[in-house]
Amino acid sequence: MDGLKDNWLTEGLIDFEYKKYVLLAYLKRVKDCFGRVELYPHLSDLVFHYRNLLALRENKALIFEAFPRELSLDNLKMLELNYKKMIEDDTVMKELESIMEFAMPQLQESMKEGSQIYDFVESKCELSPIGVVPLYANEGYMFITQPPEKETNVYRYQITMYQNSTEAMRGLQTQFICTTQCSLVNTYEQMKIGLVKEYQDLPNPATFLVLSKLRLPFLQTLVPVAKRLLVKHLSAK
Repeated sequence: MDGLKDNWLTEGLIDFEYKKYVLLAYLKRVKDCFGRVELYPHLSDLVFHYRNLLALRENKALIFEAFPRELSLDNLKMLELNYKKMIEDDTVMKELESIMEFAMPQLQESMKEGSQIYDFVESKCELSPIGVVPLYANEGYMFITQPPEKETNVYRYQITMYQNSTEAMRGLQTQFICTTQCSLVNTYEQMKIGLVKEYQDLPNPATFLVLSKLRLPFLQTLVPVAKRLLVKHLSAK
């Protein structure tokens, strides 16, 4: 699906009707994906675009940074020299402000729809430990499965820390290991034992199962929801 460019607000023609068409066409594509319960990357993109517009509205100087930079050095210097004149141009700024005022509630409404779908999906997923969870749980394995619960996708995970503008945040890096068949012989516990034998750098790994009660788009929805569930669980420890 074609996304909305990061600099969609300032790229090309700065005209309210044109930008309205661009935005609504994008939101229509997002709504179609939400109708298929495909959450990502659309939900995170919506959040990005909304926060970007919020920052631009609160600091007009950032609008200059949002303009395309595919210019020659001479043209770039000229753009920088003319920037003050541009932001004092009432016609240009009023058009940008009108576009932002229209776009922000539209993005909010789509974010709300996506968040409601996310909450519903999360409510249909259960996270449970496989075996005893060691004290060190920032690295281990995550099993993801859904009806009819015959196939299990195995991932290795590692918690990472990063700093945003206000606080330290947790992220999750994952590496796909394999897809394996779940059976009376090959139980989740047996899968864990097999991983310990194969990957001896994790002799006592934290291992978690995320089980969905519904069949969902796997990469677009179930995997990102499972990852957030695991981060939330480990953050609460």
